[in-house]
Amino acid sequence: MRVTVSSPTPAPSPSPEVVDTPSPECLDEFLCDFVWNHTDSVWFAEGSFWILVKPLRIVMILLLAMAVRWLVQRTIRRLVRTTTDAGVPPMLRPLRERIPSAATAPDEFVPERRRQRAEAIGSVLRSMSTAFILGIAVLMVLKELSFDLAPLLASAGIAGVALGFGAQSLVKDLIAGLFMLIEDQYGVGDNVDLGEATGVVEAVGLRVTTVRDGRGVLWYIRNGEIVRVGNRSQGWALVVVDLPIGFAGTEEATAVLRTAAASLAVDPQLATSIVEPPEVLGVEQVTVEGTVIRTVVKTTAEGQFTVGRELRRRLAEALENSGITARIAAGRPQPGAPTRSETETGQGGAA
Repeated sequence: MRVTVSSPTPAPSPSPEVVDTPSPECLDEFLCDFVWNHTDSVWFAEGSFWILVKPLRIVMILLLAMAVRWLVQRTIRRLVRTTTDAGVPPMLRPLRERIPSAATAPDEFVPERRRQRAEAIGSVLRSMSTAFILGIAVLMVLKELSFDLAPLLASAGIAGVALGFGAQSLVKDLIAGLFMLIEDQYGVGDNVDLGEATGVVEAVGLRVTTVRDGRGVLWYIRNGEIVRVGNRSQGWALVVVDLPIGFAGTEEATAVLRTAAASLAVDPQLATSIVEPPEVLGVEQVTVEGTVIRTVVKTTAEGQFTVGRELRRRLAEALENSGITARIAAGRPQPGAPTRSETETGQGGAA
């Protein structure tokens, strides 16, 4: 009897377990290796740069931009605040305050006007600095997000050129308005001559200046179109009065006018508006109707019209009280009166 003994079939050995690990390139980096050793997470280790580093860089860029913006704006505010003080360096003062002959004393300039001008310039500088700093921060954030900035910058350059050609007059107005504010050529309330428009300034902007003339017409003038500016409200003004005295004696008329002008200088109501006492210069011109005598007085910018009217009134009254006005009227031919030649020939004049 044959007995067959079969040997047991060996069981298959289990396959080695495949352990998922980050790529060797990732493990070569410190951050990836650190995250892998502490979390044993492959996706977290391989994505640690985008999950941890990129957001941290973006946050740091934004925080740095906000810190720089705060520092720049704080500097601008301090500069604006110190501009209204008396101890401002000459380089930061308005142009008209740096000219020695612009006024007799620095106290004549109103601090409120200087403050308004400084606030306007500070607002412009703050807006420009904010746009510049935030623009750079946005570009840096886009670069961190792996955006290709070359096409973006090229498109922005083309758009800037197109806008520059299309809005060159606007840019010209803005630049002219900025320099006008920096140099303090004129301000609200000044009596100015801007060419075709002459009157009182009602509003000053970076692009447009508003002027109301003597007839009440409101003019809107673009700052880029202003070629010259005549400001009657800065520093001092000179009132010039020319009076004809006919063929009366110049010495007598000059003495009368000097007495009247001297009485104006001692008037307590006008003393604050007079910078220098009135002066009778003498004969200005000689015409067929006689001589003309000129009288001048230096006044403040605000009081030139009041002092001018009062000076003319006193000079006219002085000539009338001295009898010179009557002699001027007697020596002037009247319309319709016969002339000397007509009287000798017996012919009457025209009715």
